[in-house]
Amino acid sequence: MSVDELTPPEAARWAGRAGLPLPTDRHAPVAATANHIHSVVAVLRDLDFCDTPPAAAYRAGEEKHDAAV
Repeated sequence: MSVDELTPPEAARWAGRAGLPLPTDRHAPVAATANHIHSVVAVLRDLDFCDTPPAAAYRAGEEKHDAAV
């Protein structure tokens, strides 16, 4: 486990602070799930989107359709 990973006691503490008390048997699965989500988000943060406009700049229906393949 890396230093950045959430431990089961920390998961329980954070859940409690959010008003979501966890039963003891849920501490480890919640910590594992949170760590997995964190690892996925970390990969997404590393992606280089260059000149890709934000989603708010997309206008549905304004794209041009052509049948060329």
